[in-house]
Amino acid sequence: MSSQFDALGRMYEEMAELPWRRDLESYTVLEVLGGQAGRSVLDIGCGTGQYCRALRRAGAGRVVGYDISAGMIAHAAEREAGEPLGIQYTTEPPSDGDFDVALGVYVLPYATTYPELVDLCSVAARALAPGGLFVTLPVNPDYAGDPAYYEPYGLRLHEDEPRADASRITLELCFGPYEATISARYWSRCALQSALVDAGFTDVAWHAFRVSPDGLRAHGPAFWSAYLRCPHASLITCRLGR
Repeated sequence: MSSQFDALGRMYEEMAELPWRRDLESYTVLEVLGGQAGRSVLDIGCGTGQYCRALRRAGAGRVVGYDISAGMIAHAAEREAGEPLGIQYTTEPPSDGDFDVALGVYVLPYATTYPELVDLCSVAARALAPGGLFVTLPVNPDYAGDPAYYEPYGLRLHEDEPRADASRITLELCFGPYEATISARYWSRCALQSALVDAGFTDVAWHAFRVSPDGLRAHGPAFWSAYLRCPHASLITCRLGR
């Protein structure tokens, strides 16, 4: 299946090293996930495998990266061939029902209807064992309306339609030599929580982002204040019902 992400592998690799991704997003996600020793993890929408590699190095046992973008999976598999970590990459969603953890970073914003939103949540539900943890990052329902607000962090977020469930938004990536746009959809807090519950999840919780000590030392608190005040993404955890 072709995807708007097929040709963006190299850019995504470099984007993973931007301060907001490395020292804020990834730092917080890994903190929320906690210890990984021996756990089995499915990364839904794994892209080039950034989180797969981080989780494997953190001690996760079985790690599977799933993405519908053949280009992204090819890029991730090339990285795996050059630096074997025992990660499996696939364009078919696993439905084993025995993963301990599912991760879905910037996956839910690509649902264009509410049933599609539930279906994306259900990809995680079908893969997880009862009680398994799902960690996902949608677009923040209260993101800043000014596209320039996030420019210091290497992106712009445009409202293409009045803000409502399934309304169109455009993420513009603008850092270094890169200029690329990605089409996505807005979902309200109510819709996100309802979709997770409809997919079989409980204990839905929203978490604040934190900055790593290295990030604070390197850039200072002032650099991070605007993003922390109004991040472009939210961080949600939930558990599959037993």
